[in-house]
Amino acid sequence: MLSRVANSIYWLGRYMERAENYARFINVNFNLMLDLPPDLKEQWEPLIMATGDHELYTSRNNSYKMKEVIYFLAFDHSNPNSIISSVSQARENARMIRENLTKETWEKLNETYHFVNKASESKVWKKEDPRDFFEEVKSKILLLYGLADNTVARTEGWYFRQLGQYLERADKTSRILDVKYHILLPSAEEVGSPLDFLHWMALLKSVTAFNTYRRLYGNISPSGVVEFLVLNKFFPRSVFFCLKEAEQCLYKISKSNGEGYSNSAEKAMGELRSKLEFDDVNDIIFSGLHEYIEQLQIKINNVSNKINDNYFQIKDNFASQTMDQE
Repeated sequence: MLSRVANSIYWLGRYMERAENYARFINVNFNLMLDLPPDLKEQWEPLIMATGDHELYTSRNNSYKMKEVIYFLAFDHSNPNSIISSVSQARENARMIRENLTKETWEKLNETYHFVNKASESKVWKKEDPRDFFEEVKSKILLLYGLADNTVARTEGWYFRQLGQYLERADKTSRILDVKYHILLPSAEEVGSPLDFLHWMALLKSVTAFNTYRRLYGNISPSGVVEFLVLNKFFPRSVFFCLKEAEQCLYKISKSNGEGYSNSAEKAMGELRSKLEFDDVNDIIFSGLHEYIEQLQIKINNVSNKINDNYFQIKDNFASQTMDQE
Protein backbone atom coordinates (compact mmCIF):
# COMPACT_ATOMS: atom_id res chain seq x y z
CA MET A 1 0.00 0.00 0.00
CA LEU A 2 1.26 3.50 -0.85
CA SER A 3 2.33 5.49 2.22
CA ARG A 4 0.06 8.36 1.10
CA VAL A 5 -2.99 6.08 1.07
CA ALA A 6 -2.05 4.45 4.38
CA ASN A 7 -1.59 7.88 5.98
CA SER A 8 -5.03 9.05 4.82
CA ILE A 9 -6.75 5.89 6.07
CA TYR A 10 -4.94 6.08 9.42
CA TRP A 11 -5.96 9.70 9.98
CA LEU A 12 -9.50 8.99 8.79
CA GLY A 13 -9.72 6.58 11.73
CA ARG A 14 -8.25 9.08 14.18
CA TYR A 15 -10.41 12.02 13.12
CA MET A 16 -13.67 10.07 13.24
CA GLU A 17 -12.85 8.73 16.70
CA ARG A 18 -11.91 12.23 17.85
CA ALA A 19 -15.20 13.71 16.65
CA GLU A 20 -17.19 10.91 18.30
CA ASN A 21 -15.32 11.37 21.59
CA TYR A 22 -15.90 15.13 21.60
CA ALA A 23 -19.63 14.64 20.99
CA ARG A 24 -19.69 12.08 23.80
CA PHE A 25 -17.83 14.30 26.31
CA ILE A 26 -19.95 17.38 25.64
CA ASN A 27 -23.22 15.49 25.85
CA VAL A 28 -22.35 13.78 29.14
CA ASN A 29 -21.11 17.04 30.67
CA PHE A 30 -24.37 18.75 29.70
CA ASN A 31 -26.30 15.99 31.48
CA LEU A 32 -24.04 16.35 34.52
CA MET A 33 -24.83 20.05 34.74
CA LEU A 34 -28.53 19.19 35.07
CA ASP A 35 -27.80 16.93 38.07
CA LEU A 36 -25.50 19.29 39.95
CA PRO A 37 -26.83 21.41 42.85
CA PRO A 38 -28.12 24.78 41.56
CA ASP A 39 -25.62 26.73 43.68
CA LEU A 40 -22.61 24.95 42.16
CA LYS A 41 -20.79 26.71 39.36
CA GLU A 42 -21.02 25.05 35.95
CA GLN A 43 -17.88 23.08 35.16
CA TRP A 44 -17.03 23.39 31.49
CA GLU A 45 -13.33 24.13 31.91
CA PRO A 46 -12.48 20.43 32.45
CA LEU A 47 -13.61 19.65 28.91
CA ILE A 48 -11.14 22.18 27.53
CA MET A 49 -8.42 20.69 29.71
CA ALA A 50 -9.27 17.18 28.50
CA THR A 51 -8.69 18.08 24.87
CA GLY A 52 -5.26 19.61 25.46
CA ASP A 53 -6.34 22.88 23.79
CA HIS A 54 -6.49 25.01 26.93
CA GLU A 55 -3.91 27.50 25.67
CA LEU A 56 -5.73 28.00 22.36
CA TYR A 57 -9.06 28.49 24.14
CA THR A 58 -7.77 31.04 26.67
CA SER A 59 -6.11 33.03 23.87
CA ARG A 60 -9.56 34.03 22.62
CA ASN A 61 -11.92 33.53 25.59
CA ASN A 62 -11.97 35.01 29.09
CA SER A 63 -14.51 32.65 30.67
CA TYR A 64 -15.82 29.10 30.44
CA LYS A 65 -19.47 29.70 29.67
CA MET A 66 -21.38 26.79 28.21
CA LYS A 67 -22.07 28.30 24.78
CA GLU A 68 -18.47 29.48 24.35
CA VAL A 69 -17.05 26.07 25.24
CA ILE A 70 -19.52 24.19 23.04
CA TYR A 71 -18.77 26.47 20.09
CA PHE A 72 -15.02 26.01 20.56
CA LEU A 73 -15.18 22.21 20.89
CA ALA A 74 -17.83 21.58 18.25
CA PHE A 75 -18.03 24.34 15.63
CA ASP A 76 -14.86 26.45 15.69
CA HIS A 77 -13.04 25.96 12.36
CA SER A 78 -9.91 27.58 13.82
CA ASN A 79 -9.74 24.83 16.45
CA PRO A 80 -8.10 21.94 14.54
CA ASN A 81 -9.58 19.39 16.95
CA SER A 82 -13.20 20.58 17.02
CA ILE A 83 -15.95 18.27 15.80
CA ILE A 84 -16.45 20.26 12.61
CA SER A 85 -12.69 20.34 11.92
CA SER A 86 -12.29 16.62 12.64
CA VAL A 87 -15.24 15.61 10.44
CA SER A 88 -14.02 17.94 7.67
CA GLN A 89 -10.51 16.48 7.79
CA ALA A 90 -11.87 12.94 7.91
CA ARG A 91 -13.94 13.66 4.79
CA GLU A 92 -10.94 15.23 3.02
CA ASN A 93 -8.79 12.18 3.78
CA ALA A 94 -11.61 9.94 2.56
CA ARG A 95 -11.98 12.00 -0.64
CA MET A 96 -8.30 11.52 -1.48
CA ILE A 97 -8.57 7.74 -1.18
CA ARG A 98 -12.18 7.33 -2.24
CA GLU A 99 -11.38 4.35 -4.47
CA ASN A 100 -10.26 2.49 -1.33
CA LEU A 101 -13.59 3.02 0.48
CA THR A 102 -16.91 1.29 0.04
CA LYS A 103 -19.71 3.32 -1.55
CA GLU A 104 -21.77 3.15 1.67
CA THR A 105 -18.89 4.40 3.84
CA TRP A 106 -18.27 7.43 1.62
CA GLU A 107 -21.97 8.30 1.44
CA LYS A 108 -22.49 8.16 5.22
CA LEU A 109 -19.30 10.12 5.92
CA ASN A 110 -20.36 12.76 3.40
CA GLU A 111 -23.80 12.85 5.03
CA THR A 112 -22.20 13.37 8.45
CA TYR A 113 -20.08 16.21 7.06
CA HIS A 114 -23.11 18.05 5.67
CA PHE A 115 -25.11 17.42 8.86
CA VAL A 116 -22.41 19.03 11.03
CA ASN A 117 -22.03 22.00 8.68
CA LYS A 118 -25.79 22.55 8.57
CA ALA A 119 -25.89 22.51 12.37
CA SER A 120 -23.10 25.09 12.41
CA GLU A 121 -25.02 27.36 10.05
CA SER A 122 -28.09 27.15 12.30
CA LYS A 123 -25.92 27.99 15.36
CA VAL A 124 -26.80 24.92 17.39
CA TRP A 125 -24.44 25.98 20.19
CA LYS A 126 -26.82 28.84 21.05
CA LYS A 127 -29.68 26.48 21.84
CA GLU A 128 -30.69 25.93 25.45
CA ASP A 129 -30.46 22.19 24.92
CA PRO A 130 -28.16 21.06 22.05
CA ARG A 131 -27.96 17.41 23.13
CA ASP A 132 -29.87 16.09 20.11
CA PHE A 133 -27.06 17.27 17.84
CA PHE A 134 -24.36 15.44 19.79
CA GLU A 135 -26.44 12.27 20.01
CA GLU A 136 -26.87 12.38 16.23
CA VAL A 137 -23.13 12.86 15.67
CA LYS A 138 -22.39 9.82 17.83
CA SER A 139 -25.02 7.75 16.05
CA LYS A 140 -23.75 8.66 12.59
CA ILE A 141 -20.14 7.82 13.45
CA LEU A 142 -21.09 4.57 15.16
CA LEU A 143 -23.05 3.70 12.01
CA LEU A 144 -19.89 4.31 10.00
CA TYR A 145 -18.02 1.91 12.29
CA GLY A 146 -20.76 -0.68 11.78
CA LEU A 147 -20.59 -0.30 8.01
CA ALA A 148 -16.82 -0.73 8.11
CA ASP A 149 -17.11 -3.85 10.28
CA ASN A 150 -19.50 -5.47 7.84
CA THR A 151 -18.35 -4.29 4.41
CA VAL A 152 -14.57 -3.71 4.46
CA ALA A 153 -12.07 -6.46 3.66
CA ARG A 154 -9.46 -7.12 6.34
CA THR A 155 -6.52 -5.92 4.29
CA GLU A 156 -3.81 -3.37 5.16
CA GLY A 157 -6.23 -0.46 4.80
CA TRP A 158 -8.57 -1.92 7.39
CA TYR A 159 -5.76 -2.31 9.93
CA PHE A 160 -4.42 1.22 9.37
CA ARG A 161 -7.89 2.64 10.10
CA GLN A 162 -8.26 0.47 13.21
CA LEU A 163 -4.77 1.48 14.31
CA GLY A 164 -5.66 5.18 14.16
CA GLN A 165 -9.00 4.64 15.86
CA TYR A 166 -7.56 2.70 18.82
CA LEU A 167 -4.63 5.04 19.40
CA GLU A 168 -6.99 8.03 19.43
CA ARG A 169 -9.36 6.26 21.82
CA ALA A 170 -6.56 5.34 24.23
CA ASP A 171 -5.40 8.95 24.31
CA LYS A 172 -8.87 10.38 24.94
CA THR A 173 -9.72 7.86 27.67
CA SER A 174 -6.54 8.76 29.55
CA ARG A 175 -7.17 12.49 29.18
CA ILE A 176 -10.72 12.46 30.51
CA LEU A 177 -9.62 10.35 33.50
CA ASP A 178 -6.77 12.74 34.30
CA VAL A 179 -9.08 15.75 34.22
CA LYS A 180 -11.56 14.16 36.63
CA TYR A 181 -8.84 13.29 39.09
CA HIS A 182 -7.33 16.76 39.19
CA ILE A 183 -10.04 19.29 38.39
CA LEU A 184 -13.59 18.10 38.83
CA LEU A 185 -13.49 17.43 42.57
CA PRO A 186 -13.89 20.83 44.32
CA SER A 187 -12.41 19.86 47.70
CA ALA A 188 -11.02 16.93 49.69
CA GLU A 189 -14.04 17.04 52.00
CA GLU A 190 -16.30 15.95 49.16
CA VAL A 191 -14.49 12.68 48.50
CA GLY A 192 -17.11 9.94 48.77
CA SER A 193 -19.97 12.43 48.76
CA PRO A 194 -23.00 12.29 46.42
CA LEU A 195 -21.31 15.02 44.35
CA ASP A 196 -18.18 12.91 44.05
CA PHE A 197 -20.33 9.95 42.97
CA LEU A 198 -21.99 12.11 40.30
CA HIS A 199 -18.60 13.08 38.88
CA TRP A 200 -17.28 9.52 38.73
CA MET A 201 -20.58 8.38 37.22
CA ALA A 202 -20.34 11.11 34.57
CA LEU A 203 -16.78 10.04 33.80
CA LEU A 204 -17.87 6.44 33.25
CA LYS A 205 -20.80 7.53 31.12
CA SER A 206 -18.52 9.70 28.97
CA VAL A 207 -16.88 6.50 27.71
CA THR A 208 -20.12 4.45 27.80
CA ALA A 209 -18.74 2.41 30.68
CA PHE A 210 -21.19 2.97 33.54
CA ASN A 211 -23.36 -0.15 33.19
CA THR A 212 -20.44 -2.42 32.34
CA TYR A 213 -18.45 -1.09 35.31
CA ARG A 214 -21.35 -1.69 37.73
CA ARG A 215 -21.74 -5.27 36.49
CA LEU A 216 -18.03 -6.03 36.89
CA TYR A 217 -17.07 -3.95 39.93
CA GLY A 218 -20.27 -3.08 41.77
CA ASN A 219 -19.80 0.06 43.85
CA ILE A 220 -18.06 3.03 42.31
CA SER A 221 -14.62 3.77 43.79
CA PRO A 222 -11.72 5.84 42.43
CA SER A 223 -9.33 2.86 42.34
CA GLY A 224 -11.96 0.69 40.66
CA VAL A 225 -12.62 3.31 37.96
CA VAL A 226 -8.89 3.81 37.34
CA GLU A 227 -8.29 0.08 37.05
CA PHE A 228 -11.29 -0.33 34.75
CA LEU A 229 -10.43 2.53 32.38
CA VAL A 230 -6.67 2.00 32.29
CA LEU A 231 -5.88 -1.66 32.89
CA ASN A 232 -9.00 -3.71 32.12
CA LYS A 233 -8.27 -6.36 29.49
CA PHE A 234 -11.84 -6.75 28.18
CA PHE A 235 -13.50 -3.33 28.07
CA PRO A 236 -13.06 -1.92 24.51
CA ARG A 237 -12.39 1.63 25.68
CA SER A 238 -9.81 0.90 28.37
CA VAL A 239 -6.33 2.16 27.57
CA PHE A 240 -4.83 -1.34 27.76
CA PHE A 241 -7.46 -2.88 25.47
CA CYS A 242 -6.96 -0.13 22.88
CA LEU A 243 -3.18 -0.47 22.91
CA LYS A 244 -3.40 -4.27 22.68
CA GLU A 245 -5.67 -4.00 19.63
CA ALA A 246 -3.43 -1.33 18.08
CA GLU A 247 -0.43 -3.61 18.56
CA GLN A 248 -2.24 -6.44 16.77
CA CYS A 249 -2.96 -4.04 13.90
CA LEU A 250 0.76 -3.29 13.58
CA TYR A 251 1.56 -7.01 13.46
CA LYS A 252 -1.06 -7.54 10.73
CA ILE A 253 0.35 -4.64 8.69
CA SER A 254 3.94 -5.91 8.92
CA LYS A 255 2.77 -9.53 8.53
CA SER A 256 4.65 -10.38 11.71
CA ASN A 257 4.00 -13.45 13.85
CA GLY A 258 3.66 -11.26 16.94
CA GLU A 259 6.96 -12.30 18.51
CA GLY A 260 9.43 -9.51 19.21
CA TYR A 261 9.30 -6.60 16.80
CA SER A 262 10.18 -5.79 13.22
CA ASN A 263 10.39 -1.98 13.44
CA SER A 264 10.57 0.86 15.96
CA ALA A 265 6.77 1.36 15.99
CA GLU A 266 6.19 -2.24 17.07
CA LYS A 267 8.96 -1.95 19.66
CA ALA A 268 7.52 1.22 21.22
CA MET A 269 4.00 -0.22 21.18
CA GLY A 270 5.12 -3.53 22.69
CA GLU A 271 7.01 -1.81 25.49
CA LEU A 272 4.00 0.34 26.38
CA ARG A 273 1.51 -2.53 26.16
CA SER A 274 3.64 -4.82 28.31
CA LYS A 275 4.09 -2.11 30.95
CA LEU A 276 0.33 -1.68 31.30
CA GLU A 277 -0.18 -5.44 31.29
CA PHE A 278 1.83 -5.78 34.50
CA ASP A 279 0.98 -2.47 36.19
CA ASP A 280 -1.05 -2.53 39.41
CA VAL A 281 -3.72 0.07 40.19
CA ASN A 282 -2.53 0.52 43.78
CA ASP A 283 1.00 1.32 42.60
CA ILE A 284 -0.43 3.77 40.04
CA ILE A 285 -2.45 5.71 42.62
CA PHE A 286 0.33 5.60 45.24
CA SER A 287 2.93 7.01 42.83
CA GLY A 288 0.49 9.62 41.45
CA LEU A 289 -2.23 9.13 38.85
CA HIS A 290 -1.55 12.43 37.11
CA GLU A 291 2.15 11.65 36.71
CA TYR A 292 1.34 8.16 35.47
CA ILE A 293 -1.13 9.41 32.86
CA GLU A 294 1.22 12.18 31.77
CA GLN A 295 3.92 9.61 31.03
CA LEU A 296 1.33 7.39 29.35
CA GLN A 297 0.30 10.18 26.97
CA ILE A 298 3.92 10.95 26.13
CA LYS A 299 4.46 7.29 25.23
CA ILE A 300 1.28 7.14 23.14
CA ASN A 301 2.50 10.20 21.22
CA ASN A 302 5.87 8.52 20.79
CA VAL A 303 4.16 5.45 19.30
CA SER A 304 2.25 7.73 16.92
CA ASN A 305 5.51 9.38 15.85
CA LYS A 306 7.13 5.99 15.26
CA ILE A 307 4.18 4.91 13.11
CA ASN A 308 4.58 8.08 11.07
CA ASP A 309 8.32 7.49 10.65
CA ASN A 310 7.95 3.84 9.62
CA TYR A 311 4.92 3.94 7.38
CA PHE A 312 4.15 7.46 6.16
CA GLN A 313 7.60 8.94 5.52
CA ILE A 314 8.99 6.15 3.36
CA LYS A 315 9.44 8.34 0.27
CA ASP A 316 11.25 11.02 2.21
CA ASN A 317 13.57 8.43 3.75
CA PHE A 318 14.25 6.91 0.31
CA ALA A 319 14.97 10.34 -1.16
CA SER A 320 17.44 11.21 1.60
CA GLN A 321 19.19 7.86 1.18
CA THR A 322 19.49 8.47 -2.58
CA MET A 323 21.01 11.89 -1.97
CA ASP A 324 23.51 10.42 0.48
CA GLN A 325 24.58 7.84 -2.08
CA GLU A 326 25.08 10.51 -4.70
